[in-house]
Amino acid sequence: MKLCAVDTCILRLSAGDPAELFAKTVEALENLLNRHLGLRIVAHNMVIGEAYIALQKHYGFTKPESRQSLADVLTSGLVEPLDGLATLEVIDSAAKGAGLMDRLILLDSHTRHTAPLLTLDAALAKVPGAEKLLAV
Repeated sequence: MKLCAVDTCILRLSAGDPAELFAKTVEALENLLNRHLGLRIVAHNMVIGEAYIALQKHYGFTKPESRQSLADVLTSGLVEPLDGLATLEVIDSAAKGAGLMDRLILLDSHTRHTAPLLTLDAALAKVPGAEKLLAV
């Protein structure tokens, strides 16, 4: 099975703006998937995090709207998260406690390096895989 990774073009899929670029992006991804049987187009957690911030900063999305929009894109069948269900669970769980960016960093630390993430953030320290660095 072939694997291709996308950059923040997922931002266009999430925001749907500008409409013409959104349509062209969807068409290009669909064409790739149709031409290459078994192709998986994935988004790395860093790309997802960057798109999350850009949706808020440049498009005025709220944090919940940003998370929902990204989750919609990543379950659309066009693009999937590189870390699969784990990333989707992180996006969902970021609605409470530690934020999405912190949780994506933790996911990368845990899945790629099986290393605990040391943090000063009390909310993040409560998430399995993270450890409080200092008792502040």
